[in-house]
Amino acid sequence: MRAQPLNIRAETDVVVVGGGQSALAVAYYLRRTGRSYAVLDAAEGAGGAWRAAWESLRLFSPAQWSSLPGRLMPGGTNYYPTRDETLEYLADYEHRYSVPVVRPVTVSAVRQAGDRLGVYTDTGTWLARAVVSATGTWSSPNVPTFDGQDDYTGTVIHSAMYRSPAPFAGRRVVVVGGGNSGAQIVADLFETASVTWAARRPPTFLPDDVDGRYLFGEETARYRALVAGTHAPPPQTLGDVVMVEPVRRARDRGALNVVPMFDRFTPSGVQWADGHRTREDAVILATGYRPSLGHLDPLGVREPNGRIVTRGTRSVREPRLWLVGYGDWTGYASATLIGVGRSARATVEEIDRTLARPMETAAQ
Repeated sequence: MRAQPLNIRAETDVVVVGGGQSALAVAYYLRRTGRSYAVLDAAEGAGGAWRAAWESLRLFSPAQWSSLPGRLMPGGTNYYPTRDETLEYLADYEHRYSVPVVRPVTVSAVRQAGDRLGVYTDTGTWLARAVVSATGTWSSPNVPTFDGQDDYTGTVIHSAMYRSPAPFAGRRVVVVGGGNSGAQIVADLFETASVTWAARRPPTFLPDDVDGRYLFGEETARYRALVAGTHAPPPQTLGDVVMVEPVRRARDRGALNVVPMFDRFTPSGVQWADGHRTREDAVILATGYRPSLGHLDPLGVREPNGRIVTRGTRSVREPRLWLVGYGDWTGYASATLIGVGRSARATVEEIDRTLARPMETAAQ
């Protein structure tokens, strides 16, 4: 098969694919190395996945504990930033550190190109000695299917598409998923819609005085214990529901009652485990996300489970490729604002060492 023409737009030491918090953290450390690099972002503006979050979303860690390397988010130790404040912070961060973002650029594929990697986009191809994939998960929502769904006449959306309560005012809505997203969407809807919250497993509600900063500390302790060969799991995890103010208000109003998951859709609603049916106008699936890695398929590095085997953040099969921000398998807590800095720094240090010597071949 004839090789796809490169249509070279630029050559650089490093290309970072993605424009969100992980890409910015990597860029922060790359600027210190003096190496050439570019950040390719598919969005129209700064903010990454936060641009698509619902309007009322609040972080579940205070501002000081929701910051990228080198720049504290305004708000201090007891204020929980909103989505818009988070977007402002990320835009300011990008400007402050002169991140060389090129947008909007859609990356379709990363391919081997001799001793470089070719990053193919809708505006041309970048040739790079190293590529950092930092695309996160938001563009790959986990959307389960249900019996009877094809016959359902109502609305089914993933939480990635949820923006505000307005379209659901006066309607009957089922929110699916027992995590923080499900809890916050229920809290957002309960005053304007008739909401049922359904989950396969009952959620764990944290005490009012426990938030993301404490969870991060406990998860860090757990991680260190596992690395040391001991096992002392903490009682709370980053998946438990944090009682941010909107969720606490909904709880105090009696709106956080979780029921077991429904069995199937009906044409006008859903059927529950005991056989009774209810009419429902909409179902919102707060069912999580998968890593967005389709652009890496031409490299042949993905396993059957969709992930990529890494040593640290570096791909084992393609040593010119690093991955940052996809969760613990590519760096402990790397999918969080406060946690990604550690992975970004280690990644850039390894890239800098690698580029300082003759480039290894992809056949390792």
